[in-house]
Amino acid sequence: MQVKAPTQSRASIGVVVIFLLGVRLHMKFSSLPVSARVFLSLGALSAGSSVVFSAAFAHLPVFAGGVPAMVQTALTQQQFHSLGLVLVGLAVRVLGASRWLLLAGGLMAAGLLLFSFNLYARNVLGFDALRALVPWGGGAWILAWLCLALGFAMDRGRQD
Repeated sequence: MQVKAPTQSRASIGVVVIFLLGVRLHMKFSSLPVSARVFLSLGALSAGSSVVFSAAFAHLPVFAGGVPAMVQTALTQQQFHSLGLVLVGLAVRVLGASRWLLLAGGLMAAGLLLFSFNLYARNVLGFDALRALVPWGGGAWILAWLCLALGFAMDRGRQD
């Protein structure tokens, strides 16, 4: 005769397994360099906020006639460069925190503020005072990708 474990025991085992997996993931994340955690977190938060903005913009009265192309561009660029921030965070984890990788992450974050968030403020809130900074945001992104390339190319610490 086979004895079945009570459901409560199975549930307890499941909770323990989930807890241990969570602790393991936390230990791995907390062992990352601070800069990697910052860029990974910023990238994930930015990606999530782009989804929130996209949904909100579809329903805002100010966009009743449709979301303007400039706002759509800002959303697309935010999503793309959010992934760029995640890539920078992973690169810092794998290659170490070089000045090029740190600069790439900083420039990507600056580009998000100067380009995407500036365009959102302009179109949703009517805040137009920082309009001249939008091209600087695009320039920051261009420089960020160049710095990322240099960060990859200048990795002298590893041998293949």
